Amino acid sequence: MTPGVRAAGVLAVVVALDQASKALVRASVPRGGSENVLPGVELVNTRNTGVAFSLFQDGGGLLIVFTAVAMVALLVFFARDPGRRGVWLPVGLLLGGATGNLIDRVLDGAVTDFVDLPLWPAFNVADVAITFGVVALLFVLERPHARAG
Repeated sequence: MTPGVRAAGVLAVVVALDQASKALVRASVPRGGSENVLPGVELVNTRNTGVAFSLFQDGGGLLIVFTAVAMVALLVFFARDPGRRGVWLPVGLLLGGATGNLIDRVLDGAVTDFVDLPLWPAFNVADVAITFGVVALLFVLERPHARAG
């Protein structure tokens, strides 16, 4: 399986899980409502018009453009060196997470966030994929360059 197919597979899984979980939350938790899941963990239905940690609230079209530019830059990076060992995983996670949240922005004008932990802003599956994607990308970039075999 080629690195491009692997990255596309990760992207598809992330988008599917993200959109399915958001749809489930929107159908079962009223907007603004919350349900206690575990001690310290609540399931909420909130809308985030900004980015991580609710920065740049009401960024609207500018956030969509910024996200699209970042996604294109990531694709260019991947296309220039698709054989770098393991790069397909962070690329798939980052593109999947960005796509999941972009779908929300385009269709609803805001991202649905639903996991609420103490002292932490609410987040969703796409946010988790982006976070792990950044960490994995740093790992891939920092280790000695090795070609996939």
